[in-house]
Amino acid sequence: MSSSTELNAETASRFAAIALGHVRQPWPHKADHVFMGAGDVAPHQDFHPIFFGSYDWHSCVHGYWTLATLLRLHPDIPEATGIRALFDDAFTPAKVAVETAYLSRPGSRGFERPYGWGWLLMLQAELLRHDDDWFAHLRPLADGFVARFHAYIPLASYPVRTGVHSSTAFAITLALEYADAIDDHDLAALLKASLRRWHLDDVDCQAWEPSGEDFLSPALMEAEAMRHVLGADFPAWFDRFLPRAAERLPATLFTPATVSDRTDGKIAHLDGLNLSRAWCWKNIASALPEDHPAAPVAKDAAARHLASALDHVAGDYMGEHWLASFALLALRP
Repeated sequence: MSSSTELNAETASRFAAIALGHVRQPWPHKADHVFMGAGDVAPHQDFHPIFFGSYDWHSCVHGYWTLATLLRLHPDIPEATGIRALFDDAFTPAKVAVETAYLSRPGSRGFERPYGWGWLLMLQAELLRHDDDWFAHLRPLADGFVARFHAYIPLASYPVRTGVHSSTAFAITLALEYADAIDDHDLAALLKASLRRWHLDDVDCQAWEPSGEDFLSPALMEAEAMRHVLGADFPAWFDRFLPRAAERLPATLFTPATVSDRTDGKIAHLDGLNLSRAWCWKNIASALPEDHPAAPVAKDAAARHLASALDHVAGDYMGEHWLASFALLALRP
């Protein structure tokens, strides 16, 4: 049976059950860890007492974001009690201090850059919307990643135009939600200036995608990032960036990717590509005037990409440990 394409209580409960099933599953685990000496050889839970599940650190972070978002949007789902108990146990000053201390290690400068940085701030933005102590307790770790953005972005002469974790457009889009949520004008100004510097003059995007391991569209993710920067000027920029969008060109951006093997972690990324494209097309459509010729095309592309992937959010752990988060990006109001 096909999954609902709306974030109703049934879908929210399904996603919550998936996330609760893996955010504290410690194995298998793929570490982003630089060994600087024998003291760095230890179980990953010693370094990450909160975000040790979900196969890797960043997936665990956005698993928690998924749970926090679902709890806010559907507080009466059966999983709500379990989510609250989990958060009360996870987001304690002592555990946050250990996670934060990890950032100070000599080998941690590039830890989770920039994907995990963006997701941690996205989680923190969501926790701010809850009337609990979770946001206050996690604040030192969020501050650590804000400092990382301030240190890194001025050094980044060029954007990273990929469809995987290194994408600067994706991480900055998430970080901007956090900056807006807490009124961090300095962070927002830094991030928006970088996007203007990198992308304002981009025209006639050829969209040579997807690559076989993409979970993001380099083209659409850039457009989604610039939507946050340009406001009322976005439609004119979009017309220059994708001038044939109303004709469904480049055709690859309007065609859901084919996923040949969902037990292969990298190939399974393509389900995430379809979900993140749905998210981007939905937001792009909302930023275009109703009579813009590309608006209905964007809405249709969003719907078709979403429908192609929703049934595959669960089934194999290679996708199950992260795909609900990307589905939620596309479905949340």
